[in-house]
Amino acid sequence: MRDSMREGGTVLTGARVVQPTGTVEDARLTVADGRIASVAPADAAPQAPGEPRDDGGPAAVDLSGHWIVPGFVDIHVHGAGGASFSGGTHEQARTVIDTHRAHGTTTMLASTVTGDLDDLARQAGVLAELAEDGELAGIHFEGPFISPHRCGAHQPALLRDPAPADVRKLVEAGRGQTRMLTLAPELPGGLDSVRLLADSGVIAAVGHTDSSYDAVQEAVAAGATVATHLFNAMPALGHRSPGPVAALLEDERVTVELINDGVHLHPAVLQLAFTRAGSGRVAFITDAMGAAGMGDGRYPLGPMEVDVQDGVARLVDGGSIAGSTLTLDTAFRRAVTVDRLPVGDAVEALSATPAKVLGAYDRIGSLEPGKDADLVVLDARFALVGIMRKGAWIVEPGS
Repeated sequence: MRDSMREGGTVLTGARVVQPTGTVEDARLTVADGRIASVAPADAAPQAPGEPRDDGGPAAVDLSGHWIVPGFVDIHVHGAGGASFSGGTHEQARTVIDTHRAHGTTTMLASTVTGDLDDLARQAGVLAELAEDGELAGIHFEGPFISPHRCGAHQPALLRDPAPADVRKLVEAGRGQTRMLTLAPELPGGLDSVRLLADSGVIAAVGHTDSSYDAVQEAVAAGATVATHLFNAMPALGHRSPGPVAALLEDERVTVELINDGVHLHPAVLQLAFTRAGSGRVAFITDAMGAAGMGDGRYPLGPMEVDVQDGVARLVDGGSIAGSTLTLDTAFRRAVTVDRLPVGDAVEALSATPAKVLGAYDRIGSLEPGKDADLVVLDARFALVGIMRKGAWIVEPGS
């Protein structure tokens, strides 16, 4: 480490810092005790209480020509680094966490895939320990309560209707760390399970569904608040039968997940979602499986086998797209360079909005004084060059 960490504090100068109210040019951002102490233009920034001092303290880190944005928040991720959260071990989960952190994701949910209920409960026990230790933001169960007509990369033989008793079993297996569960609300027990989740403080997400427009409206009225990877694994938007896409896009209570890898969505469709929902209701996710951060090859996804070619993951049996190999630094760079989104909108979709979904915006999701010092440093071309989590460098600029 350079001198910027000698006294446990950090001063970053000269960068463009993106905040909810706009971008602070030529900023001075200070970190103390793991939190943001202050952000202000360098020529107007007073010494903040607890800020490391120039007289014997750490020297400032000059980041002129760079951007500083909040740490990325991923509410839907299955794996990376050749490992998977469904692997059921601390070692595999740790590999996934470390790989995505090295790409700027400072907060993440651990997503599982369809499996036997007892196996999922065992996986939840391992993941709950990591969440209790602050390494994860919680657990997301994707399946087994999804439509056999829209199951994608989930094992059809293991699917089941969302009986409230079974849903409750998984929620309780997370020991208070279950944050989200994806289900198809049109299945028997679907609406009752949505209500159960909402009453339990767990996010009910609509996904892998063959629902009609009206059925999704009922689910949202019952308490569903997230659309799992909108457009994917659900009927297409139709002019006579609008289906779930229209119902989820139009309701202000729903946050829509989007996979911005250039494979899952055409740029025009992404623009459609932003135009209708706005960055305040879009959460970019990876939906990444074990090949994220790795190369082409064969990888497990729960009980399924996936073949990755040219970075695109497909089931060996059937050829369905099987998650992604995306990391959120790539999603950010694509958003601003290919999709031409304003930097502030990209920041909102990658940090602020998912933080709000998790109910954690008081701690993360923006670079405001008092919040955790989770931040990402990007160069002028939006390539990642630095990552800080809770005031400690994971990747130090210039290292």
